[in-house]
Amino acid sequence: MKKLTIIISLITSLQLNAQLQITNGAEIKMTGAAILSLQDIDFVNNGIFDQAAGTVHFSGNSNTTISGTQTIRFNILEVAKGTNNRLLLQRNINADNQISFITGYLDLNGFNISLAPTALLIGEIESSRITGTTGGYIEIINTLNAPSAANSGNLGATLTSAANLGSTIIRRGHQSQVNGAGAGNSVNRYFDITPANNTGLNATFRFKYFDAELNGLTENTLMLWKSINTTSWTNENFTTRDLFTNYVEKTGVAGFSRWTLSSPGNALPVTGIVLNGKWQNSAAKLRWKTETEINNHHFTVQRYYQNGQQQFSNVATVPTQHSGGNSVSSTWYDYTDATVSATQGSIYYRIQQVDVDSRFSFSNTIRFSPDGVLLFIDKTYPTIVQSQLNIQTGNAPLNKMTVTIHDMAGRLVLQKTVPYQSQQLPLPVISNGMYHLKIQSGTWEYKSSLIKQ
Repeated sequence: MKKLTIIISLITSLQLNAQLQITNGAEIKMTGAAILSLQDIDFVNNGIFDQAAGTVHFSGNSNTTISGTQTIRFNILEVAKGTNNRLLLQRNINADNQISFITGYLDLNGFNISLAPTALLIGEIESSRITGTTGGYIEIINTLNAPSAANSGNLGATLTSAANLGSTIIRRGHQSQVNGAGAGNSVNRYFDITPANNTGLNATFRFKYFDAELNGLTENTLMLWKSINTTSWTNENFTTRDLFTNYVEKTGVAGFSRWTLSSPGNALPVTGIVLNGKWQNSAAKLRWKTETEINNHHFTVQRYYQNGQQQFSNVATVPTQHSGGNSVSSTWYDYTDATVSATQGSIYYRIQQVDVDSRFSFSNTIRFSPDGVLLFIDKTYPTIVQSQLNIQTGNAPLNKMTVTIHDMAGRLVLQKTVPYQSQQLPLPVISNGMYHLKIQSGTWEYKSSLIKQ
């Protein structure tokens, strides 16, 4: 069979329609500064695609795909889809130079992207970036010896360490993480980091995210969580976080595995502890129950203040009631925290359960709002809305507040300034799905999520 070879070296722009399909036995070769521009065109490679140089530019106001049976290796892949449109993968791809974002989204759609060691993501922003809540990942492999603020591929995982990590695989995915029981959730981003040397690193790890990836979680309570098996998780807390540039950072990291962000009240670890409590006589009365106990050693009562450092600190230790830490029946535990301050905003509690071998997990987190504490927004409801949202305000000394709602892609669907008072807020006509809610007034801020049905 005669092979068809199309050499694109002097052409500045090649415009095609509907679908570019490289059939079996055919070849497209790009060199120089060639631009292959695909406006509302699917790209299908069943032959040979050799992009040694130049740019493949995807544009247009409809969703298009990349597919085919043969390897696809881009030099520069440029995403310039319409604001609400996506370029969806239907096979794995490679990128040797860069993936550049102008407008629109690149959806992993359950497939993977491999970056060459020097390749980069360029121009990712809230409204134009890689997404992939149904699965898939983007990966890069670099040698990281004594890295200093190394952000391989611009994936958003920045590493610093005096140690030599050696050849390091960094994968970024966008699925919410859950525990072994299928419960809990995280931001729509995680990193798998696998260094050749993965012990005694004493590393600093900065985890970057977008607001559109928050997945309904409260941004100012995000903490780093770590798992070695993707089912059991430990809360690694955080050292610093920045709500404006969107990162959470942790120092003193000994080794890496899978990491994500979740809130302290969103227990990813598998645990049978249920915590309840009430505010009484200027004290927090806590009560929790275990269904069974296996090798349990003790419980640690932990607390943090809304107006404090927003980090949990240990308050008290409560030993197990059972000899050897084993029980097959339900057990209730009680503790009263009389040392708590009622002048530092809302108060959060959780219980840390510690095994005899020092492994641990956490209960749910509960909140107290003592009398006299200023509260911006008490709650919004219902979670599943149809035409209006109920806002129940607190007692802050304010006159107005601004309500904004974004869809999961970060698009603004509502922005309205209303009086600071409890009210029913009519919603615009929006599609069914999940949305991010934010209410602000000066430095006061409240974030939640809602589902339109």
